[in-house]
Amino acid sequence: MAEEVQYTEDNIRSLDWKEHIRMRPGMYIGKLGDGTAYDDGIYVLVKEVLDNCIDEFVMGNGRTIEVSIKDKTVKIRDYGRGVPLGKVVDVVSKINTGGKYDSKAFKKSVGLNGVGTKAVNALSSYFKIESNRDDKTKVAEFSKGELTLDGPIEESTRRKGTKVVFTPDEDIFVGYKFRMQHIERMLWNYVYLNRGLTILFNGEKYFSEKGLYDLLEKNMSDEPLYPIIHIQDEDIEVAITHTSSYGEEYYSFVNGQHTTQGGTHQQAFREAYVKTIREFYQKDYDAVDIRSSIVAAVAVKVMEPVFESQTKTKLGSNDVGPDGPTMRTFVNDFLKKYLDNFLHRNPETAELLQKKILQSERERKDLAGIKKLAKKRAKEVSLHNKKLRDCRLHFNKDKDRADESTLFITEGDSASGSITKVRDVNVQAVFSLKGKPLNCYGLTKKIVYENEEFNLLQAALNIEDGLENLRYNKVVLATDADVDGMHIRLLLITFFLQFFPDLVKNGHLSVLSTPLFRVRDKKTTYYCYSEDEKLKAIEKLKGRAEITRFKGLGEISPDEFKNFIGEEMRLEPVVIGKGKSVNELLEFYMGKNTPQRQEFIIENLKIEQDLIDDAVAK
Repeated sequence: MAEEVQYTEDNIRSLDWKEHIRMRPGMYIGKLGDGTAYDDGIYVLVKEVLDNCIDEFVMGNGRTIEVSIKDKTVKIRDYGRGVPLGKVVDVVSKINTGGKYDSKAFKKSVGLNGVGTKAVNALSSYFKIESNRDDKTKVAEFSKGELTLDGPIEESTRRKGTKVVFTPDEDIFVGYKFRMQHIERMLWNYVYLNRGLTILFNGEKYFSEKGLYDLLEKNMSDEPLYPIIHIQDEDIEVAITHTSSYGEEYYSFVNGQHTTQGGTHQQAFREAYVKTIREFYQKDYDAVDIRSSIVAAVAVKVMEPVFESQTKTKLGSNDVGPDGPTMRTFVNDFLKKYLDNFLHRNPETAELLQKKILQSERERKDLAGIKKLAKKRAKEVSLHNKKLRDCRLHFNKDKDRADESTLFITEGDSASGSITKVRDVNVQAVFSLKGKPLNCYGLTKKIVYENEEFNLLQAALNIEDGLENLRYNKVVLATDADVDGMHIRLLLITFFLQFFPDLVKNGHLSVLSTPLFRVRDKKTTYYCYSEDEKLKAIEKLKGRAEITRFKGLGEISPDEFKNFIGEEMRLEPVVIGKGKSVNELLEFYMGKNTPQRQEFIIENLKIEQDLIDDAVAK
C-alpha cells in the first residue's frame, strides 16, 4: 500500500524574491533561449534596464544613453536623475519597490510592475549598479541576487545618472550568445520612438529625426508606391505606405515597448484604417483589398498599460487610461481626423493609394476561383496523405505554450520520420516536402494556389490573410547540410520572402542546426556543429576517437535526434541584412545568373569543399 503523503506546515515553503525569480524565470522574462531568437531572455534583460533609461529621457532627464556589450557583459549608462542614493540597493533587490508606483514621477512608463531590474539582478552572475546625483555616488554589487558589496555614499564629480553592469548567468542561459542584429534592432526602435535621444552602442551612434517615418523608410521590404504618410498627435504617431510586396506588415509600440505580437492598439488601427479609407473614397472596399501590401507603424502612449505577459509583447488594455476613451475610439478618432485631412491635402498620394486598392481588388477576384479549389484540395491531401503531422496544442488550446509551437519543414521520409518519432507532440509539428520546391521568384501569388506544395504549406501555417492567425510561432527549416539541402532551404526562404515577408521580418523563420560530426569513444560522445568543435572534442578524448560525419538528417538515429530538437535545440534565425531590400536579395540569389553571384557561389563552395576535404583527411 502506498505511503500516505502528509500535508502539514512543514510542506509550506516561502521563497525570497531572488529564489522565486531564479526558480520561475519564465514568469518574469518569458522564454530563456540562447540568444538565437530576438525575444530570448538575455535581450529582455537588456530591455528591462534600457526601459528605465528611456523613462528618464521621456521625463526630460538626459538625452544620451551609452550601451556596450563585450564578452557577455552588458554596460548601460544614462545621464538622468540617478537613483536616490539611499534606495540604490532596494530598487534592484526588493519587489514592489520603485519610482514607477508614483504616477507623478513616471506617467506613461512601460515598467510599471517594479520587477524589471530585480529580474536582471537575480538572473545575472554579476550585477552592479552605480548611481550619481547631488555630487555624490553610491555603488552596489550582487551575484545571482545576493548582495556582495554595499558601498558607502561618497563625494563624486561624475555626471549625474545611473550605470548598470551585468553578466547573464550561464546556469540559467545555457550557452548563450548576444546576436548583434537583435540588439541593433532594439536600439533603433528606441530612437525611432524617442526623437532627440542619442544611443551610443559600442561606439556607433543611433539617432532619428523623423521617428516612425525613419522606421518605415529603413525597414520596408520594397520601394513605397507613394510617399510615406506620417501623422501624429500628443499620444499617438502613425506612418503608413504600401509596397508591391504581399501581406500586411506592422510595427506597433506602446509607451516605447515593441509589441511584436500586436494587441488591442494594432487591431484598433487595422479596423480604423479600413473605416477611414472607406469614408474618404465613399466606397465600400473589401478590408482585405484596403490593407493588402500595407506597411505601417503605430505608436501609442497610454496610462497603466496592461500586457498579456511579463515580456510585454502583446497589449491587452482596451482603454487608453482609467478615465480615457476605449482604444478603438481613440485610434479611430485620430485617423478620422488626421488621415482624412492628409489625403485631402495630398490628392496625388490619395490617387496612388486608391490605385493600389483597385489593383488588389482585381487580383483577389482573379484568384477567387482557384483559391476555392486550392483550399478544397489542401484539405483532401492533408487528410489522406498526412503531409502535416500536427501537434496537440491547437486541439487543446494551450495558450500558455503558444510561444513554443513549432513547425519543422523537412525533406524526405527519413528525416521527417526521425523528427516525428521523437518530437514533443504537444507543441512540435512536422510538414514533409516531397521534393525540391519551385523557384517562385518573380511569380505572382497565383502560384501559391496552383502549386500543391506551396498551397499545403500555406494552409498548414494558416497565413493566407496575414500573420494574425499564424498557427506556429516558430517555422523551422530542417534540411540536410549538403548542396541539395542548402538549395531546398534557399527555395523555401525565397517562397516566404516573396509571398510572406512579414513572417521573416517578425522573426518566425529559422534554420535548424544539426551536428556535422559525432566524436566518441567507449564512454563519451560529443556532437560537433563545426570543424572547430570537432577538433576540440578529439583533443578532449586524447585523439582516440571514432569520428562520424553526418551527410544528412536521415543518418541521425531518432534517439540521437531527440537531443537536437529538445531544450538544447540550436536555431539560426533568417535575418534580412541591413540596407538590403527583399527584392535585392531575391534578385541576387534567385534571379538570372550574374558575374557577382557566380563569384559568390564559387568562393563559398571553395570554403565548403576545403572543410569537407579537411574532414576526410582527418
